[in-house]
Amino acid sequence: MLSGTLSVDALLDKIASETRALITQRNIKEPLMVGIRTGGAWLAERLHRQLELDTPLGILDISFYRDDFTQVGLNPKVQPSQLPCAVEGRHILLVDDVIMTGRTIRAALNELFDYGRPASVTLLTLLDLQRRELPIQADVIGGTLAIGPDQQVKLNGPDPLTLTISQR
Repeated sequence: MLSGTLSVDALLDKIASETRALITQRNIKEPLMVGIRTGGAWLAERLHRQLELDTPLGILDISFYRDDFTQVGLNPKVQPSQLPCAVEGRHILLVDDVIMTGRTIRAALNELFDYGRPASVTLLTLLDLQRRELPIQADVIGGTLAIGPDQQVKLNGPDPLTLTISQR
């Protein structure tokens, strides 16, 4: 568990190192990195540079795939997803800032599969808040953090990237 000040750079270095090892271990050639808008996209941009990936970076906006869409309405900043190439048969590195319930990742997987059937999806996340409602697990995690039910974690950015914990 992490405590004290959280360094986004240190967490990103850890994710990059573990991702390099995973790519090598699984013998993955030319993975396609896809960030979930907004925080995941910011992290994906940084990781894409750190890993020196040759494939272009993809961005998903999962607003229409959220299971709470009818309750919270449409995000006024909805933008189209940008996948630079086909996902069919590709090894995807899916990046998000925080995994908590698993619902964001479920929505991202639904959208990805609308574009085709990937060979694999590897989930990378900066923080795991360990409050699952769905059986979804990240493959690479920068760190875990326990927060109270009245607290939330937010990634601010894109430059510099900082983490804040606040009361709801």
